Amino acid sequence: MSFDDCFLHDRDRLRHDDALALLKERVPIIANTENISTGDALCHILAEDITAPQDVPLHTNAAVDGYAYMAPADGPLKVSGRIAAGDLAAPPLETGTAVRVFTGAAMPEGADTVAMQEDCTEDGDTVMLPPLKAGANCRKRGEDVRAGDAILPAGQRLRPQDLAALASIGATQVKTFTPLSATILSNGAELRLPGSTDTLQPGEVFDANAPLLTALMATMPVKTTNPPIIPDTAEAVHTAITEAATHSDIIITTAGASRGDEDYMRAALSALGHCHLWQLAVKPGRPMMFGQIPRAGKADCFFFGLPGNPVAATVCFLLYVRPALLSLAGAEWSDPPRFMVPAAFSVAVKKPDRREFARGTYRDGKAHRFPRDGSGLISSLVSSNGLIELPEEVTTIQKGDPVAFIPYSAFD
Repeated sequence: MSFDDCFLHDRDRLRHDDALALLKERVPIIANTENISTGDALCHILAEDITAPQDVPLHTNAAVDGYAYMAPADGPLKVSGRIAAGDLAAPPLETGTAVRVFTGAAMPEGADTVAMQEDCTEDGDTVMLPPLKAGANCRKRGEDVRAGDAILPAGQRLRPQDLAALASIGATQVKTFTPLSATILSNGAELRLPGSTDTLQPGEVFDANAPLLTALMATMPVKTTNPPIIPDTAEAVHTAITEAATHSDIIITTAGASRGDEDYMRAALSALGHCHLWQLAVKPGRPMMFGQIPRAGKADCFFFGLPGNPVAATVCFLLYVRPALLSLAGAEWSDPPRFMVPAAFSVAVKKPDRREFARGTYRDGKAHRFPRDGSGLISSLVSSNGLIELPEEVTTIQKGDPVAFIPYSAFD
């Protein structure tokens, strides 16, 4: 595809699947590794496989408060002892007796079943037990994890449940990839920082993209900086990208990536490095760039140029930039899950050869499309809870047709 063709049709632009394939091919792991405390590891990416050094749980234990015994019980049993959670070296169960146990208590040798206390009838030093299958209300040794089992793979971005898994095997340190650094550059003479003025002049807008992108990366292993807004001059854009590339692993820009007389981002990227991707057959988000800027003695700086409209910037970030950043940071590439649901809307004519991502809401078992399509409508992001994906070959949608829905929660 020629980047200099000013009259590209959607069939000549890079398709969604081809863009993903290109990114997957060209985004290596560039992060270093470090050992950190598991308490500080949330959202960091594992740099090693984790296996269990021992069974979890280490001992068969009671899952409820009640009475431990050997099933089946024939009539009332004498209560021969008491075991609480944390008691060590409980004596073996005496034949024909039961032991009072509490949740988490290690089962005594000779017992295989626990009856819940509310289902039992006590009478002095004996207890009448309900009929139960052997093994009821017990947590077996190793039923969660066996020694040597794989617990977490390298490339896993650590979630709260992953930290619980690490704690369950006694881990206090973990080897992770170090967070990357990213510079978010906003470009446009019309942009003003929120708080910089009480009144916008005609033609001015507040910069919503920088806080949007910063927030989207808040839970990612990437540290962001936001320099001042770049003026609309070729020299200013070139200088800003050059400076950002010296101290950042990643540069993310918004606007200046189209074909206008004052769109200088692509020219600057081509002058400083290599542009691998430009112009997608995607709505919203056509003018997106991806490239690399060489750095002496360091890994290349990776460049992502997003459209200036907030909706287009959001869609391109979620679908392309986010998985690419995570891959650069050490994670396995992950495409968001899609759920096929009936459409609560119709589309009389959709342009072929273009993948479209409409803002929508999953409600009452159906996908409801936001009624307006403008790529500058932040209200469409606020009022929706996901994206409705319409593939290139689809040219019309009738109510009830199955459509793919991607919830925003897939990008958490």
